[in-house]
Amino acid sequence: MNAAGLQRACHTVLPGHRARSPAEMFALMSAWCADNGIEHDVYGSGDAIQSFERKVADLLGFEQAVFCITGTMAQVTALRLGCEDRGSRLVALHPTSHILVHERSNYQLLGHFQALQAGDRYRPWTVADLAAIPDRLGAVAMEVPMREIGGQNPAWEELEAIKSHCRARGAHLHMDGARLWECAAALGRSAREIAAGFDSVYVSMYKGIGGLGGAMLLGDAGFVARAAEWFRRTGGNVIHRTPYVAAAAMQFDQRLAAMPACFERTQWLYGLLREFPAIRVNPASPQANMLHLHLPVSRERALALRDELAREHGIWMFTRASHAALPETSYVELYVGDNLLDMADDTVRHAFTLLDAALRS
Repeated sequence: MNAAGLQRACHTVLPGHRARSPAEMFALMSAWCADNGIEHDVYGSGDAIQSFERKVADLLGFEQAVFCITGTMAQVTALRLGCEDRGSRLVALHPTSHILVHERSNYQLLGHFQALQAGDRYRPWTVADLAAIPDRLGAVAMEVPMREIGGQNPAWEELEAIKSHCRARGAHLHMDGARLWECAAALGRSAREIAAGFDSVYVSMYKGIGGLGGAMLLGDAGFVARAAEWFRRTGGNVIHRTPYVAAAAMQFDQRLAAMPACFERTQWLYGLLREFPAIRVNPASPQANMLHLHLPVSRERALALRDELAREHGIWMFTRASHAALPETSYVELYVGDNLLDMADDTVRHAFTLLDAALRS
């Protein structure tokens, strides 16, 4: 049985939100569409999609938002336009930026911009990291929070200093806000306050929100209109975005309202994990409702232990495992969503007791 089959067979799943089958998801979408009189958009034009775009734009304090079929398309488009406006093709990216790690050199092969890596891959950005770049930057792309280092963020004062630095330098400041909603509780600020000072923001409609896919790109009206035109040029202008919009919009308010509770559950989980010193946690204290668990076994062994716990105990601990810097070590990501939020404390403790015993065997 493959990993997806093993996970489906488990009665206890720790990471993320509760999985919905296509039949269940489509039934919920159908009921929501019927209750709200939803009609299909046509190439992005229609009351349902445009009202949802306005809602997200108002929430984050921007003039406009436009739905995009993928965040990958949204981000390189935003940075391309930011560079055009500033007259420089150079974009500063953190070494763990999604664009560098996961997007297969799209920015380079498609001629969007040129990238400069800035900062330490194991630490959030500081304003000094950007100030150390002598070149004229067209744009700066900052992930908030930074997934590949466990959901870390700069301190609030550092984030504000970065905003001021980019503004004084004349560089377009773009936020990769795929998990923006997740870090608001940790920072003690609203998503609108966090987004203030950025020239453009991308937010996911499926990660923490739980939709089928898609993203929103936000900025001023002219910027968003140009981005929408680039989405058409690059094949993103699907005739009906309705399924993606409905899947996100029907649960958007509920998901945002649950984020503080998810963060509180993350804080509780950090306390629990102190009972298991073989499992090291990054960051040292929670900065979003996600974290990395560093394990004293290889990536291959971590995945084998995951599958053993699934087969023998019906417990799914994590999905992805990655090589860590030291030999025979690895790390895994844990997103605290509906599953951990609704799970009994003793069930969570039992799961980690089993993992800890397996790591020590």
